[in-house]
Formats: sequence, C-alpha cells, structure tokens
Amino acid sequence: MAFREKLMTVPPPIEVGGRYVKRYHVTDDPDGIAAEVRDAAYRILPTLLPDPDGTPPATFVVLHRGNDSGAYLNVYSWVWDNVLHFRGAAAGQPVLGCPDTDPTHFVPTDRPWIGCVWELPPLLHERDAWVRHLLAPETPDLTAYLADALPAGTTGDRS
Repeated sequence: MAFREKLMTVPPPIEVGGRYVKRYHVTDDPDGIAAEVRDAAYRILPTLLPDPDGTPPATFVVLHRGNDSGAYLNVYSWVWDNVLHFRGAAAGQPVLGCPDTDPTHFVPTDRPWIGCVWELPPLLHERDAWVRHLLAPETPDLTAYLADALPAGTTGDRS
C-alpha cells in the first residue's frame, strides 16, 4: 500500500491535572476518532503528565487512531522553561505491551519513540509557538500560546 497522509483535527484545549492541554487528533476516518477511544485516552492522560516545575503548565497531545486495532496517545509537556517532556500510551497494540486488541484499553509505553510520521507535524509548530509566545516576548503569554494551534487538515503538505 502506498503512503498517504491522514486527517488531523484540532479540538479546543482542555485543562487536565493543572495543565492546559492543546489537542491534535489523527485518523483516516472522516468522522474522527470514536468517542470511546478519545475518552479512554483522556482518562489515562493525568498519569502521563510531569510534576510542576515553575514552567507555564502547558502540554500538547497527539491522539492517533491507527488503521488496525491500535490507538496512540503522545503527550508532550513543556518543562524546565524550554524542554519538551515526553510520555506515551498505547491501546490495542500487543507489540507495544498492550494486553489485548481493545483500542480503548490504554497502557503507558516504555519505548523511547516520540511519534510516527503522522504524529510528528505538530512538533515544529508547537516549538515555534512556544518561542513566539513564551520565550521571545518580554512578558510571556500562555493564553496566546494556547490559541496558536496548527490548523486542521491533513498531516502533510504543510510547507
């Protein structure tokens, strides 16, 4: 099968565990990620967040529903002022340590992988938005950062 980009939606930010979380959802399904998969991913999210360290409490996530039984939650949190902390969880993918093929049964992963080709597009945007709104200005603006999201569309063709 030839490679093709996937669809990406951008739901509004939410607050979880004292952190503001920007969200990106990736799937081939034009109807989006099923509610039960989305809800299961966000139930495990608090366990994947770092402890506060004085950095503005911001995180962005990429929730990816694979074309098979797998679902993946990549959690990128800003720490130490300018460092990205990563934790991930997977569901429905036994090769990643999931106990079954249920796409709502998320478990933390211990692999050092930070994302596949469909999950990576938000990384550059979020890096630039963090610099633009938190590091470069005299007065950091977390609200502006939270409003600055990569537009919905596909995962590719962004240059």
